[in-house]
Amino acid sequence: MITLLSVLDFCGTFVFAISGAAAGVRRKLDLFGVLVLSFAAATAGGIARDLMIGDVPPVAVRDWRYGVVSLLAGIVVFFADGFVERLKHPVLIFDAAGLALFAVAGTEKALTFGLHPAPAAVLGMLTGIGGGMARDILLAEVPVVLRAELYAVAALGGATIVVLGNQIQIPSAIAAFLGATLCFSLRLIAVRRGWHLPVAGEHAHHVTAAPVPAPAIGGEHEPTRTV
Repeated sequence: MITLLSVLDFCGTFVFAISGAAAGVRRKLDLFGVLVLSFAAATAGGIARDLMIGDVPPVAVRDWRYGVVSLLAGIVVFFADGFVERLKHPVLIFDAAGLALFAVAGTEKALTFGLHPAPAAVLGMLTGIGGGMARDILLAEVPVVLRAELYAVAALGGATIVVLGNQIQIPSAIAAFLGATLCFSLRLIAVRRGWHLPVAGEHAHHVTAAPVPAPAIGGEHEPTRTV
């Protein structure tokens, strides 16, 4: 279990660092700004998770490898931004991958620390969305979790698969794979097809005022009809 958590954590750290660095490159930040974004995106979710379950200092702080992985990913993206930009929607792809990996890793770690299945799934979701929120806040944007197609819902779906797998005693690696696959696929499909939760103000498009009667020929109004 410890090995699985480490693999998921490091993979999630790497891909979220790439998403943060790619977002910084697109906003024309300097090297320091890109590295700050890569580190924040890669570690924010894991730090929040560890603080909430009492694993302090957070593993991303006490283990130097997390910082090295995130900064190395940022440097690679900064100096090889041409390669990253050739990918279609690089921030979206790596963000979805990081979301999936951190959602299942956070859930697995919460279960390992003895949390009830329901809070463990919620904590997994929060672990997944934390990196993207930190990245967007630093870029002065509304966090994607508050405006995008099925972001937190996708993370919660992946976390739920891990919890269900734990309940019916499916091997952790299989449950983590299924959960991450569901989260990643649901996120990308939602973006492609425009699936999203109800958005504030959408109901206004379905409420229209009563039409004003058009003037009849000759300037007189036609009689108003009652429906």
